[in-house]
Amino acid sequence: MKSKVVGESVDLLSGVTRRDFMKFCTAIAASMGLPMTAVPQIAEAVTSPKRPSVIWLSGQECTGCVETLLRTGHPTLDTLILDLISLDYSETLNVGAGHQAEAYRAKAIEENKGKFLLVVDGAIPVKDGGVYCMIAGKPVLEILNETAPLAAAVIAIGSCAAWGGVPSADPNPTGATPVHEILKAKKIPVVNIPGCPPNPYNFLSTVIHFLTFGTLPALDDKGRPKFAYDRLIHENCERRPHFDAGRFAEEFGDDNHRLGYCLYKLGCKGPETYNNCSTLPFNDLPGCWPVATGSPCFGCSEEKVGFHSPLFSKAKVIFPTPPAKHVDAVPAEKGSGAQKFAYGVAGAAVGAVAVALSTRGGKGDGSSSSGE
Repeated sequence: MKSKVVGESVDLLSGVTRRDFMKFCTAIAASMGLPMTAVPQIAEAVTSPKRPSVIWLSGQECTGCVETLLRTGHPTLDTLILDLISLDYSETLNVGAGHQAEAYRAKAIEENKGKFLLVVDGAIPVKDGGVYCMIAGKPVLEILNETAPLAAAVIAIGSCAAWGGVPSADPNPTGATPVHEILKAKKIPVVNIPGCPPNPYNFLSTVIHFLTFGTLPALDDKGRPKFAYDRLIHENCERRPHFDAGRFAEEFGDDNHRLGYCLYKLGCKGPETYNNCSTLPFNDLPGCWPVATGSPCFGCSEEKVGFHSPLFSKAKVIFPTPPAKHVDAVPAEKGSGAQKFAYGVAGAAVGAVAVALSTRGGKGDGSSSSGE
């Protein structure tokens, strides 16, 4: 199939219609906050016959980050690794194994020196010389230090690679360390895409940005792409109106929980966790993220929160509710117009008081947490 999307005829990805292909490029541009004028550039980069080499190293991990990549639908995994990128090494997805796989990794690095993308999932153990994670007889610590200086960019995918994750939880017997800490001495920048697992489109969008513009997307002070991690989960949470109105689930399975009320008192870490979970669901399914299913966010993507804070501890509320927002949480019979605005302010005040009481360990007046 041919297309003149980018100004000249190019072979589209096998089995993908022009419409679906342009939807994919538009979605990628939107997820990164790019203007529509960037769509042709993305299309041209994606259809380029020269695909970037990707070396994927795994440290102390559960394979969840690879599994989430397997669930991508736009594009599918086969399109991703066969048409968009050249996945030259991945311990999980390699066809070969043993000496054959290691030889191909060395060959791919040598042929693409300074041009390949290095992706790392899993924490890196440093205690006792890194012997607690070995690949082909070598510590992954040694392999990382050898490979990273030769890469065009380094991406740490998942909370284990970004912050240390589960392996770094107290007492951290193996000295599990995030990738950026390992490479800090070499002054090698690292893009962190935390999450357990992260949304695969956050990773894919980062790679597409690199393919399109030759640079990495804008990062925050923790090395995370701003397009995905610049807003708190709490800001766009579907249960946010209940928080503002002071309506909380007190226990799992109680009436308020069944009614879909806010999960803050059950330990939800959304108010202190930066991610786009509440706006970009998993598996392309609306409502496919923990809070929508009735489970509190445990802050997996936030440093020193996930895997370090007790699950049911109260989160720190970083930004209070703007009083004129989310007034729809207040029952309709309370009025409209200026009156509705007044009730919005009242609801925000109730939410703030409830949070303050919860932080001190109290439950307000002991009645239902509906705030009414």
